[in-house]
Amino acid sequence: MSGELTCFKAYDIRGKLGAELNEDIAYRIGRAYGEYLKPKQMVLGGDVRLTSEGLKLALAKGLQDAGTDVIDIGLTGTEEIYFATSYLKVDGGIEVTASHNPLDYNGMKLVREESKPISGDTGLRDIQKLAEANDFAAVDESKRGSYKQLSILDAYVDKLLSYVDLNNFNRPLKLVLNSGNGAAGHVVDAVEARFKQAGVNVEFIKVHHTPDGNFPNGIPNPLLPECRQDTTDAVVAHQADMGIAFDGDFDRCFLFDNQGNFIEGYYIVGLLAAAFLEKNPGSRIIHDPRLSWNTVDIVERAGGVPVMSKTGHAFIKERMRLEDAVYGGEMSAHHYFRDFAYCDSGMIPWLLVAELLCVKGKTLSELVGDRMAAYPASGEINSSLAAPKEAIARVLEKYQHDAINVDYTDGISVEYADWRFNLRSSNTEPVVRLNVESRAEEALMQSRTNEILEILRK
Repeated sequence: MSGELTCFKAYDIRGKLGAELNEDIAYRIGRAYGEYLKPKQMVLGGDVRLTSEGLKLALAKGLQDAGTDVIDIGLTGTEEIYFATSYLKVDGGIEVTASHNPLDYNGMKLVREESKPISGDTGLRDIQKLAEANDFAAVDESKRGSYKQLSILDAYVDKLLSYVDLNNFNRPLKLVLNSGNGAAGHVVDAVEARFKQAGVNVEFIKVHHTPDGNFPNGIPNPLLPECRQDTTDAVVAHQADMGIAFDGDFDRCFLFDNQGNFIEGYYIVGLLAAAFLEKNPGSRIIHDPRLSWNTVDIVERAGGVPVMSKTGHAFIKERMRLEDAVYGGEMSAHHYFRDFAYCDSGMIPWLLVAELLCVKGKTLSELVGDRMAAYPASGEINSSLAAPKEAIARVLEKYQHDAINVDYTDGISVEYADWRFNLRSSNTEPVVRLNVESRAEEALMQSRTNEILEILRK
């Protein structure tokens, strides 16, 4: 059976279970990857979704039938595949995950050698064509690839902890970690064990810790305000120093201060940029165009070089490599690290911020409070619109004439002396995303946000 496979998206594979994604399609994707890139060895892993194991084994069979040796690293988050691909020096990796998509979805994130992303313009379309044609030669049993299971957890945790100095954890800390019943729990446990071994006084308060593909407490997506309350409540109840909430495949972590307030990812980018520039003076830092003034200000003051990149992990990683940037961050809470194969990690950021709480002797709200006041931001506001292009054109027409600068790197970024905004269409749905920020004027930011939304939605 052949035909169009709608599960292939711009950066990865995602689809509704059944018609869009099933074990037959997973087999064809594995076979197509094997035929197209001809990898000798590959790593596979999967998140906690109930279908992930079956899809992963079907993928493995397809790869093996194409002559590829498969190493299955078990229940993992996406970044464990990034790590394993580079650490084991294999030819590629696939994580079976739908991250924060609804329960009836699953998907895959694909990388090639050195953990380089495979997206629409770097091979994903070619793999799609082969999988759609489904015209594979008969399997040559003598050339069929092998299958083995392997744990890389110890080496991966070594890598995570190489980003911090445990001697800096010189005061008691209480951390709430909410895994959302996703894949993060086993890593949290392993990090906690290392802290105990080293005699570090950090108490881990675990929320929704058990992996459960039924997601009894809702899909883990702390970007949505309705998914934050359990973390906030735990921080307040335990008087914790910080709250950390992960999405399903934990390539993103979201931070809460000691009052349980959610901290926008944008301000964490600035905080981490400053920390990296202290240790790596003059380095390049990558940021996205949605919200940028705070990051640019911090990086320039610290003697670094801010570099703007189009939004999206494939673009950021490419730019990270091109510039050899030490760190990159997106306001959506994706954080990228040069020494982590230029990939994003949801585990490294909270470790770095926990270390900063000790080193600076401040609370998280003290570390970011002055930056939030200096550059108040709307956060991302989504509008579902019938005609997104026309709506964006109306906004551009209103604001472009007396703007200081209009930039088209990603959607439209329009800049005035005391405020700016970015407006862009989603790659995956008929949604327009708005971000507004100002220079120390909360009221101006709010009024401009309301004004733009009115034009957009009329």
